[in-house]
Amino acid sequence: MIAGIDIGSRTTKIVVIDHGEPVEWELVPTGVDPIQAARTLIGGREFDAVAATGYGRHLARTELGHRVLTEVKACAVGAHCVMPECRTVIDIGGQDCKVVALDGEGGFSDFQMNDKCAAGTGRFLEVMAQTLGFDLDEFGEVALQADEAVRINSMCTVFAESEVTSLIARGEVPRRISRGLHQAVVDRVASMVRSVGVGEGGVLLVGGVARNPCMRPLLEARLGVQVTVPERAQFVVALGAALSLV
Repeated sequence: MIAGIDIGSRTTKIVVIDHGEPVEWELVPTGVDPIQAARTLIGGREFDAVAATGYGRHLARTELGHRVLTEVKACAVGAHCVMPECRTVIDIGGQDCKVVALDGEGGFSDFQMNDKCAAGTGRFLEVMAQTLGFDLDEFGEVALQADEAVRINSMCTVFAESEVTSLIARGEVPRRISRGLHQAVVDRVASMVRSVGVGEGGVLLVGGVARNPCMRPLLEARLGVQVTVPERAQFVVALGAALSLV
């Protein structure tokens, strides 16, 4: 029995594989103690092997003795498992966004990553939802209801928050602002996709932000290709970590 743990900035995920089949998918908030989050998911169990990925992977190696692999590699392995024909995967998490070109064999040939600021990530959308007074879970649905999008000029979280506050003060409709914010994220991601290129089989969208219902249709419209959101999109990277041990 083996496990893959993805220690992300917002949540920590585990996928357990028993005799070649995934049998467990769980997540907990990462909080301020990534190792405790990992220990909570492991629950004192003994595994034949554990591989860690995500921003907390090096702590997992030093504190828990786990094997480690990069998020890009884990993403490529997991994406190949859930959609073997796909050659492009977008992973939008809490604090970073990455676009990975897949080689069709569980590896990757190129990637682009935004990990220097929160622009275009789940944290950006979370802050904007709070500014507009929406729950994060309803934010995407509200954006889909808008008849048009208000243009957002800044992708810096601090400046965008100020811009949204000014738009509210001018009487702009909140759902149109919401649509504009989602469109701004999509435009940023699309520029990363163009740098990597779109291969065969459409695009796979994974990570926590894949759960936002507004992202897939906006990405499809922007990229002009089919975008697939797999079941358990948040767990694809953890799955890849586990499969790297097989």
